[in-house]
Amino acid sequence: MIVPDLLRDTLSLVLCGTAPSRMSKEAMAYYAHPGNIFWKTLFDVGLTPRLVAPKDYAALLAWDIGLTDLNKTEWGADSDLSTAGFDVPAFREKMRRHRPRVIAFTSKTAAAHFFGRKSLSYGLQPETFFESAVFVVPSTSGRARNYFQIEHWRALADFIASLR
Repeated sequence: MIVPDLLRDTLSLVLCGTAPSRMSKEAMAYYAHPGNIFWKTLFDVGLTPRLVAPKDYAALLAWDIGLTDLNKTEWGADSDLSTAGFDVPAFREKMRRHRPRVIAFTSKTAAAHFFGRKSLSYGLQPETFFESAVFVVPSTSGRARNYFQIEHWRALADFIASLR
């Protein structure tokens, strides 16, 4: 495991990425590349009340948010990852055990591996996983900037707020 899971039972939200970047691996922290706007996005849409530094990612538990990746054994760009590295059964077991209210995949790549299909839309998915609602939001990676739309992240934040 490159970056440890940040999970506990009955979180409001678990954000699931594909795998750590090289910088995240070196920092042992989620979304550590300076070109990644993950932490700014969480703050901008109101999921966190302050901007969090990657090294302080454990602070998310205070706001009932957890983090994990589908690929816990490899790192790098999506194109560098092996299909075998995506351990969907282990992820499903973690989510079954911890039962978050919402699971949000932070890229279509992660969601495609989870659902086993490439055709996906952003936003709330028609499928649930046990009692968990499932969202897909655009990647915040600098490499995916052309596809980023904050509106999908705002919809996720509004959905989480509606559960409170």
